[in-house]
Amino acid sequence: MTDTLGPQPQYEGYANGPLPGEREPAPGQASGPYHPPQAYSSPAGGTRGGDRPDGTQGGGAAQAARMPRTGARTTPRTRKARLRVAKADPWSVMKVSFLLSIALGICTVVAAAVLWMVMDAMGVFSAVGDTISEATGSNENNGFDLQSFLSLPRVLLFTSVIALIDVVLATALATLGSFIYNLSAGFVGGIELTLAEDE
Repeated sequence: MTDTLGPQPQYEGYANGPLPGEREPAPGQASGPYHPPQAYSSPAGGTRGGDRPDGTQGGGAAQAARMPRTGARTTPRTRKARLRVAKADPWSVMKVSFLLSIALGICTVVAAAVLWMVMDAMGVFSAVGDTISEATGSNENNGFDLQSFLSLPRVLLFTSVIALIDVVLATALATLGSFIYNLSAGFVGGIELTLAEDE
């Protein structure tokens, strides 16, 4: 590849001359290290950087006073997503409803036991039992014994049967409801939800 521009002029002043820091000072100019011109003037009263070791004032563009930004701060927008529940899996609905109904049955049994102990400590069963015995009693028998009928084992057994029935019914109804929801979602599109991020 040949050079078609011909010989270029050489600038001897830059090629062979001294660097700016090595030049001789002009007459009447104090000798010292070379400092480039500053783009911004130093603020009055000195700069934050202080004086240089050679006695000259430090500073420059990096230490010049800057005006604060006055632009309004923009508030970030909360992203929202609109979703639609198109289908509910009957198997997952059955498992969740089964576990929740078992937890509800256990809470029912515990609540019945606590309520029975509180009422027994307050003397409710004895007072009501005496009243019922006097009302239903006669010379031949003592009447209906409420305290023996509402004993703690019998109450817990009855509550456990009710909780077991509740587990079966709640699981079956929830599973059937998921099938019905899937059929209705095929016609109307399902339930729409709008989700938003927390700030």
